[in-house]
Amino acid sequence: MPKLPDWRGVFPAVTTQFHADLSLDVAGTHRVVQGLVRDGVDGLVVCGTVGENTALTLTEKQTVIEVAVDAAAGRVPVIAGVAEFTTAFAADTAVMAKRCGADGVMVMPALVYSAKPHETAAHFRGVATAIDLPVMVYNNPPIYKNDVTPDILAALADVETIVAFKESSGDGRRFTDLRNLVGDRFVLFAGLDDTVVENVMLGAVGWVSGMSNAFPQEGAALFRLAASGRYAEARPLYDWFMPLLHLDARPDLVQCIKLCEAIMGRGSALTRPPRLALPERERAEVEALMAAALKTRPSLTGLAA
Repeated sequence: MPKLPDWRGVFPAVTTQFHADLSLDVAGTHRVVQGLVRDGVDGLVVCGTVGENTALTLTEKQTVIEVAVDAAAGRVPVIAGVAEFTTAFAADTAVMAKRCGADGVMVMPALVYSAKPHETAAHFRGVATAIDLPVMVYNNPPIYKNDVTPDILAALADVETIVAFKESSGDGRRFTDLRNLVGDRFVLFAGLDDTVVENVMLGAVGWVSGMSNAFPQEGAALFRLAASGRYAEARPLYDWFMPLLHLDARPDLVQCIKLCEAIMGRGSALTRPPRLALPERERAEVEALMAAALKTRPSLTGLAA
């Protein structure tokens, strides 16, 4: 079995920051990454869904990766998202990510095309064999319309660079099915915020988290309590967090997460089209959720120590 990376804990799906004219805000993105590392996250995923990968040019993706690597300064691993239309372009992007200093890549299925299972497997194999960086396979069928099933992932077990699996289908049974097929061949990551504790119970050792952009300390505490089996202590924190964690499962999750991040003074709510600002009613609903959460925000003293 290939050597697996020590990727564990909370890896926020980092937001990409923009100026008012929607140009890339390099300094703002650097501040966001610095703040997350300062507040105790275990790793970073940049240029993912929440990072608005598909709204960035290739040059901008390179800049974002370089900014994250610089801001992290070797304190936590930086994983770069790869989401492209073709296998060749995805492989080139992964090579670029390595050149920028990324510690690994998170590869999404080929976008737009609804692939058959053998084509999905071939895409991941093609990208993973083009580089010698660790690869995390990302499954999010509601968003990307291609389902990376346990059978598909098991067919990729011979590819040594494929080392991790981020599961965002919402079906926790996937971890059990995969383990029954290939044992502990892959590092398992929860990818949907509002099922994280359940995923940890089923074997996830990491969490690519959206809402930890706004509440990194709470995210870290929740994950570590669950990972330690301290479910009685985790439950009230999970109960408090859940209304916000549900935002990660909406089609407009990026707008919701960035709005929460802005309310916390950690970044801007601006998103690039086609993602538009939340309509007034929905914005008010998210603001109300945040107001309630901040009013009842739990003390973390003594938790996950």
